[in-house]
Amino acid sequence: MMGIASFFTKRKYKNSRITYYLQAIIREIIPDLLCRMQLGRKLKSIQKYDANYIQSRVNYYNKLKNFTDNLDMLRPLCEFKIPKKIRVYYFDGYQYTRYFSKKLKAAFLPGDITHVPDFPTILKSRPIGSNNANSVLLNLDKVRHFMFVNDKKPFQSKKDMLVFRFSFTQTHRRRFLELYSNHPLCNVGRVNRDKDNGRFLKEKMTIDEQLEYKFILSLEGNDVATNLKWVMSSNSVAVMPRPKFETWFMEGTLIPNVHYILINDDYSDMEDRLNHYIQHPAEALEIVKNANEYVNQFRNKKREDLISL
Repeated sequence: MMGIASFFTKRKYKNSRITYYLQAIIREIIPDLLCRMQLGRKLKSIQKYDANYIQSRVNYYNKLKNFTDNLDMLRPLCEFKIPKKIRVYYFDGYQYTRYFSKKLKAAFLPGDITHVPDFPTILKSRPIGSNNANSVLLNLDKVRHFMFVNDKKPFQSKKDMLVFRFSFTQTHRRRFLELYSNHPLCNVGRVNRDKDNGRFLKEKMTIDEQLEYKFILSLEGNDVATNLKWVMSSNSVAVMPRPKFETWFMEGTLIPNVHYILINDDYSDMEDRLNHYIQHPAEALEIVKNANEYVNQFRNKKREDLISL
């Protein structure tokens, strides 16, 4: 029984992949014609919401002003089939492309993308900046990335420490552990073994166990930090350098020391930043409030679907 309880504790906040794939299969069965017949009605539902807000989100994800070049690089929607690998990118895209004519053309790029393509492409992630118009964001791989928590433990009751558990091959994550793996203010470590004979290896922690801490490190990996969404939905505070990549979560709009605690790219001020907010809990509570409000804009599923369409 303890093993079963442990399994469900670890899965507590994770999106159900069984439910996700069942919904994807049902979408494949339903004729696309029925969806295309509903498109006009769905788009008209913008009248139920703040149209200016929706347009601002759309303009943020899709910065294209015009598009006439490289049309030969696009493929008709009818040619997109379920791939053998990373199927979630196909399923998340098809959730919305099925509302449009199969003759229309597009380009999709799956995976953790950290460069701007040479032609307009729909993808999950892009570099933050003003020259990323060819990177058109859609909420892809959301079963893994878009996960929120229901944290009932008040910030004041949590441990005055920073926590983080992660797998990595990146040098910047290794650098943090080299600096702080034995620091009295930190409970940080890796959970994957590598050719370093288990250096920095620590026991895995559930999300609930991490939520016992006031501060949770959120370091980018191949692209964005996967844990940032659930950390910002909790009563703990995300601690991180200024993000370099963004997804549907619009990491580029996050304000340092308003939505998260900013630390230097080289992590040199981490101890000073933690001590400041330990000594000034009211400031930390304000960040928790702002982060929760930021996350709430993504909780309205019907509105998120409308923005995606």
